Amino acid sequence: MLKNFTLVYFVCLLFAFSTVEGQQKRSLTHDDYDGWESLRSEKLTKDGVWVGYQISPQEGDGRVEVFSYKNPSSKFIIPRASGFDFSADDAFAVGKILPQEDTVHLLKVKKTKKDDMPSDSLFIYQMSSGKLEKFPKVKSFDIPSEKGSWIAIHFEKEKPAKKDPSDSTKTEKPKKTDGTKLLVRTLDGSKSFEFERVKSFGFAPNGDYLHFELAEEDTLDNAAIHVLNLATGEAKMVHEGMTSYTMNRFSPQSKYLAFLTSDDSTKAKKPYYQLQLYDLKGGELKQIADEKTAGILAEGRISENGSLRFSEDESRLFFGTAPEYVDYPYESDSTILDDERPRLDIWGWMDNDIQPMQLRQKSREERRAYLATVDLGTGKIAQLETPDLEDVSLENKIKREFGLGTTNAPYRRSYSWDIQIGRDVYLVNFNDGSRKLIEKNMSGFPSISPGSKYVYWYDSKDSSWVAYDIAAEKKINLTKQLPVAFYDEIHDSPSLPGSYGTAGWLDNDAAFLINDRFDIWKINPKNPATATMVTLGEGRKSETVFRVENLDREVLSINPKETLILNAFNELTKESGYYSTMVDSKTAPKKLIFTANRYYGLNKAKNSDEVTVRRSTYIENPDLYLTDLTFKSLTKASDLNPQQANINWGTAELVSYTTTDGDPLQGILFKPENFDPNKKYPMMVYFYERSSDGLYSYRSPAPSASTINIPYFVSNEYLVFVPDIKYELGLPGPSAFNCIIPGVQAVVAKGFVDADNMAIQGQSWGGYQVAYLITQTNLFKAAGAGAPVVNMTSAYGGIRWGTGMSRMFQYEQTQSRIGGTLWEKPVYYIENSPLFFMDRVNTPVLIMHNDEDGAVPWYQGIEMFMALKRLSKPAWLLQYNGEDHNLVQRRNRKDLSMRLSQFFDHYLKGAPAPLWMTEGLPAVEKGKTLKYELSDN
Repeated sequence: MLKNFTLVYFVCLLFAFSTVEGQQKRSLTHDDYDGWESLRSEKLTKDGVWVGYQISPQEGDGRVEVFSYKNPSSKFIIPRASGFDFSADDAFAVGKILPQEDTVHLLKVKKTKKDDMPSDSLFIYQMSSGKLEKFPKVKSFDIPSEKGSWIAIHFEKEKPAKKDPSDSTKTEKPKKTDGTKLLVRTLDGSKSFEFERVKSFGFAPNGDYLHFELAEEDTLDNAAIHVLNLATGEAKMVHEGMTSYTMNRFSPQSKYLAFLTSDDSTKAKKPYYQLQLYDLKGGELKQIADEKTAGILAEGRISENGSLRFSEDESRLFFGTAPEYVDYPYESDSTILDDERPRLDIWGWMDNDIQPMQLRQKSREERRAYLATVDLGTGKIAQLETPDLEDVSLENKIKREFGLGTTNAPYRRSYSWDIQIGRDVYLVNFNDGSRKLIEKNMSGFPSISPGSKYVYWYDSKDSSWVAYDIAAEKKINLTKQLPVAFYDEIHDSPSLPGSYGTAGWLDNDAAFLINDRFDIWKINPKNPATATMVTLGEGRKSETVFRVENLDREVLSINPKETLILNAFNELTKESGYYSTMVDSKTAPKKLIFTANRYYGLNKAKNSDEVTVRRSTYIENPDLYLTDLTFKSLTKASDLNPQQANINWGTAELVSYTTTDGDPLQGILFKPENFDPNKKYPMMVYFYERSSDGLYSYRSPAPSASTINIPYFVSNEYLVFVPDIKYELGLPGPSAFNCIIPGVQAVVAKGFVDADNMAIQGQSWGGYQVAYLITQTNLFKAAGAGAPVVNMTSAYGGIRWGTGMSRMFQYEQTQSRIGGTLWEKPVYYIENSPLFFMDRVNTPVLIMHNDEDGAVPWYQGIEMFMALKRLSKPAWLLQYNGEDHNLVQRRNRKDLSMRLSQFFDHYLKGAPAPLWMTEGLPAVEKGKTLKYELSDN
C-alpha cells in the first residue's frame, strides 16, 4: 500500500514538474517582430451602434474587425481588409481587400510582370444582416461623407482576352484610353449605374450627386464631365471636348459644381486653364475666369495647383492663380546642346533662402498657387494672396468674409540661423482683397476666434497670450498679470519657450480657455483681470495636468452649460485618466477614471455617448476599450498579441534620483518578467531628452530604426534604464553626464546590476551624448552611437540636407544648446565636442551613420570612426546605403537589430563575436554574405 502511494506521489510530482517546465516562457527572438500586431483606424458609427478597427502585423496580412457595441465578443472579420470606413447612414462598412502578402512575395521572387500581379478587391459589409459582398480588381472607391447610402467603384483596366489560335475571325483593335469602368450603386445593391472610360469621380458631401469625368479615347477630343443625379438616376453631360477636366468640387449643399478645363495638350509644359461653374438646379454652365479675366493676379493665370473651395453659404468660390509663364531665351535655345550648358548653383549673400533650401523647395515654388476668390452673385474677383503676401488662411468651413494673411518675407533672411523669426499679420477682406495690418514682426502663430471677434496668438517674446479686438482695433494681453506662468516651465534650450496651448473659446467668444502647466483658465478678453481657473487649482496642487478633450471636431466653440471631459496626467506618478467638470463649476473636477495606465485616443460617437479609448501599460497591449462618458465600466474589445503570454516579457518602474547638482529627476527601469533580485544582470542605458512620462506606454517588439528595442533586450534578460536629462545652457555634454551617471549609480545601488557589464546606446542627440560620455567615463563596457555629432565646430556650418537649412540654429537656439555663434563661444563648441577627446576613449563603440542622413551630416560618424581607428580603439561603423537619419527599409532594420544584439551580447554577456566584428566585411564580399556567423575565438 505504501509502495503504491509513493509511486502515485512520484508520478504526480513528475507531472507537476513537467507541466511547470512546459509553461516556461521563452525570450523574444528577432523572428517575433513580423507577427507583432498593432491596432489603428478605430471608428464608431454616428449612432454608436457599431464599432470597427484595423489590425495589422508588422509584416503579413492584416484584417478589419466589425462588431456591435453591445456585443464586442461577436466580431465579423474581413481578412486582408484595409482603409475601411462606415457609410454615412451607419448601415455598412466598406474598404479594400489587399492581395495575400506571401502570394505577392512569391510572384516577385518569380519576377512576375507588374500587370500580372494580383489586384486589390473591395468589400461591402451590411452590419444588420451580416451580408458581405466582394468586388475584384478595384482601383479606388468613394462614398458620400455626410448623407446617403451610395458607393462608386472604379475598376482596373480589363486585360484583352487571349485569342484562340484556331479562331481566324478578325477582332477589332481595342481603343486606347486611360478610363475604366465605374460602378455607382446603392450599398444594398437595389439601384446601380455603370459608366465606361471614367478617369475620375467624386460624390457631393450630402450624397445628392456624383460627378465623373470621361477620359479621351484614341487621342480624340472626346473627354467630358458628367453629373449623375442620384435621386432620379439621370446622368447629364456638363461639358465636353476639352483635354483636361480637373479639380472638380461640389458646393456644400450641392447648388454648384466647380471645375477647371483646358484644351491644351496633356503633355503641354505651359497649359492654360479656365474656371467653370455649373448650376446643378438650373443646368446653366458659366466660365468664371481665365488668364484674361480682370481681378486675378497681375499678369497671371488660373492655376491647376491650387484648390477649389466654396463658402458654407455657397455665395463665394475660392481658387488658385499663378504668375504668367516666363520664356527664357537661353532655356529655349535649341542650338545649345545639353553638354554645353554649365551646371552650377550660385549662393548669394542677399538671398532670403540659401541654395539648398531653394533646391528643396523648388518643386513647391514652381507649383505655388495664390489664393483668389469670386463673389458668385456679382462675379467680382478679389486676389487675396500675392507674391508679397503668400499665406492667407481659410476656415475648415468658410463662414467669414475675411481671413488672416501672414508673411515672414521681411525677416526670412535670418531664418538660416534664427528659426523663431517673426511675421507680419494682416486682416484680408474677401470682398476686395484689401489688407489691414494687425501686427508687425509677430512672434506667434495667429488664429481667428470662432465668433470672429478676436485674433489671438501666443507671444513667445513676452511669454504670454494676446488677443486683438477686431472691432476696437485694440491689442489685449490676456495672461501677463496672472500669478502663474503660461510658458513651458521646464524649457531648457536657448530658444524662446513655447506655451501649453489652449482649450478653445466659449460660444460667442465670451471667454477663452487657456492652459498653464497643470490647470485651465477662463479669461474674458474684455476684462482679463477677472480670470478664473476652470480646474480650481487642483492640477497644480496635485501636479496633475488637466486638458480638455475635443470630442467633436466640427464644433468650433464650447457651450459653457455642457460638461467638459478632461484628460488627466500626473507628472509624478505617471498615472492618467479622465475627469469631468463645468466651465463655471464651484467644485473640483470629478474623477471618472484614473489608474496606473496610459489612456489615449478617446473617440466619441457623433450622436450618442458611446466612446472608445485605448489603454496600455508596458505589459498591457494598447487594446481598444468600450465605455461611455461616465467611464463606470470598460469593456475590452480587442485582444492584441495573445502570443505575448508565452514570452518572458518584463516590467517597468520609476526610479527617482538626484543629479550631481542636486536636482530631482526620474527614469524608467525595465526588468525581465522572470527577474530575480538575487541575480546580477547586465544593463543597457538608453536616453533621449526626457522619457519618464512614458512609464505606462506599451513598447512593441520591432526591428530597430536606430535604437535598441527595449522589449527585446529585457526579454533576453538585460535590465534597461532610461534616465531623464535636464540641461544647462551651453553645457549639453556635462549636463548629460551630470544626469545620466547619477541615475545609473542609483540603479546600481539596488544591488542587482552587474556593474562590470553595462552599456549605453543612443541615436542622433542621444548618439552625441553617448560619444561625449565615453570620453568622460570608463563606466560602460560597450557603447552604441547612432548618427552622433562629435565635432560641433565642423557641424555648425553644415547643412541639414533633409530641409536644406543651415545647421546654425540647432547650436544657437535648440537641441545642441550652445546659445551663441561659433565665433562668440568657440570654447563651448570645442569642450562639448567629443572628437577633441577621443584619445580618452576606452569603450568599444558601434556607430551607425547612413550616407543619406538629412539631419546629421554623416561625415560626423566618419570623423568619430577615423579618430578611433587611428587610436587603435575597437570601433565599427555601419553605413546603410541610401538610408536617411533613421532606417526606413525593413530589411535594414532587421539587419541593424541583429548586429546590435550580437555586439552587446558579446561585450556584456561574453557571447562569441560575429564574423563581421572579427573579420569585417570587405567590399568584395558586399552583398554576398552578412557574416552573422559567430567566430570560434
